[in-house]
Amino acid sequence: MKISQAKIFSIILFIILLLNASTLQSQEIKRIQPEWWFGGSLGINFNFYNGSFHRINESNDYVTSFKKGSGVGLYLAPLLEYHPDPVWGGMLQLGFDARGGDFDDVKDTSSLLSLGASINYLTLEPSVRVSPFKYPLYFFGGPRLGFNIAKSFSLKKTPGTTAEGDFSNIRGTVIGGQLGAGYDFSLTGLENRWQIIASPFLALHFGQGPSSDVDWSLTTVRVGVSVKFGNTEEIKNKVEREVQFSVRAPKIIPNERKVRETFPMRNYIFFDAGSAVIPDRYVRLTNAQAEEFNEQQLLQPEPKDLTGRSRRQLTVYHNILNILGDRLRKYPDTKITLIGSSEEGISNAEELAYSIKRYLIQIFNISEERIIVKGVPKPAIPSVLPGATKELSLLVPEDMRVEITSASTELLEPVQIISLQEEPLDSDVLFSVANAEDYFASWSVVVTDDNNKITRFGPYTSHQERISGKIILGSKTKGNYKVAMEGQTSDGQVVRKEETMKLIRSDEPEEAPGYRFSILFEFDQSKTVATYQRFLAQQVVPLIPEGSSVIIHGHTDIIGEESHNLILSQNRAQETMNIIGQELAKIKKGKVKFDTYGFGEDIRRAPFNNDLPEERFYNRTVIIDIVPE
Repeated sequence: MKISQAKIFSIILFIILLLNASTLQSQEIKRIQPEWWFGGSLGINFNFYNGSFHRINESNDYVTSFKKGSGVGLYLAPLLEYHPDPVWGGMLQLGFDARGGDFDDVKDTSSLLSLGASINYLTLEPSVRVSPFKYPLYFFGGPRLGFNIAKSFSLKKTPGTTAEGDFSNIRGTVIGGQLGAGYDFSLTGLENRWQIIASPFLALHFGQGPSSDVDWSLTTVRVGVSVKFGNTEEIKNKVEREVQFSVRAPKIIPNERKVRETFPMRNYIFFDAGSAVIPDRYVRLTNAQAEEFNEQQLLQPEPKDLTGRSRRQLTVYHNILNILGDRLRKYPDTKITLIGSSEEGISNAEELAYSIKRYLIQIFNISEERIIVKGVPKPAIPSVLPGATKELSLLVPEDMRVEITSASTELLEPVQIISLQEEPLDSDVLFSVANAEDYFASWSVVVTDDNNKITRFGPYTSHQERISGKIILGSKTKGNYKVAMEGQTSDGQVVRKEETMKLIRSDEPEEAPGYRFSILFEFDQSKTVATYQRFLAQQVVPLIPEGSSVIIHGHTDIIGEESHNLILSQNRAQETMNIIGQELAKIKKGKVKFDTYGFGEDIRRAPFNNDLPEERFYNRTVIIDIVPE
């Protein structure tokens, strides 16, 4: 039976569109499935002939050559698959493979010749299988070995006779190749011990000329479906062996901790679009208020005002112009440069900078000669990178700013804040699940106290999570707990691991204050920490006592993919820990315990909101807490 190439390509296009629609509708989950699968494949071969030959066998040789042809044939084979990991695997099929078809009719002298070919093989097809996505679309490719079992032809002459026989010089073995794609549809519930999958597939076969002495090439498009069976028992046992659950509880949970914090001054003032007026959120004083202003009044509040850390930090930052004016009075020989940047042009950028200059001159009586003004269309380190198209509503306002620079470092030194930590990170209970991302769609923590009261936390998806010890304790001051991790695989299975822990809360505030330092990073950067190496070596490391704990936690803003931001924050924290560790080793100070963690853009742990440009800039940070023993 002949079939046109237009029809076969229409079928291929329909199947591709079907696969694409299925992938869009599928849930992007990583399934935990058996490593070994067995079953069978049933398909139709759409065969396309191309060549130029006139000799069929010794008895049939004609003047006119047979050139093109097509046809369909059956494919039937048992199937074996091996998936040692979610991405890579192998396939093996051995079965019946029909490559028959009909050549286009040709005219030879006075007769019209119609040639049909029945070319069948036992075929061996080993393939590499790749599943690069979370949804079960896969690709495969490999060699095809065909062992010929039929090579007959049927030749009709019009008008008149029919001749039948075997082609001469048909290869006993042909070696070709195949490339294809398929999609796995589950036919059973994900919780079932035996899994059954139906997998429609599409493959292209090439490089398989049937004859050894004539010009005859054969290309095949195979469309079919495989049905596969697999047992989940082995993979369940593997998950239980490889997943490790651990709990790290604090020795004691502090009631409160007074912290002496070093707060970095972000040397940018941000402006609203279309305006050169200093925004209202920046604190502006009258001349009389400026005469009385001293930055120390911002930094040493009364104990009753120590809470609300983020609010108090932004209050300090929004006084940046007043702090700068106060320091310019304190250091009368220093100079500053104000570099305005605006996408509206250099003149607009200069106007932004002049508005800052006028404020310092008029309110703090700073000499005009001490302030240099420049304008640029883009800041030296812009937030809007070339070619950026996403989240521009957040990025563009960040480049509408004035940068303060000076050769005198004392003008932009960090400031000191005394504050209270309401829930220090070292009071968290750290839950770790090794290989969680490989095996679990999610996992939860089930905590049972002495009175058999059960509290559930989660679900989580990362390999580590922190829960406040105060939340677990509630109103109690101490307690013994049974802790269970329940991991839910995407196949509906539950893996359970158990541990125990003891929590104690202190009734008294800590006597020795802790120390906190923050270092800032530019947009999407993790290596900027190198510019802080001297600060870490000279200011931070000397304050780390023997036997103390150093908690380093990285953060990001909300711009970009959440997964990318999580890795970015982890890299920032790890780089900071490496530098501190190296500096501690130089001065031979040991027995220091590190707790390094990246929170990404997690709004539960973010130092600030993400509404204002300065909040996002301050969220690009690593915070270092030094906790006394």
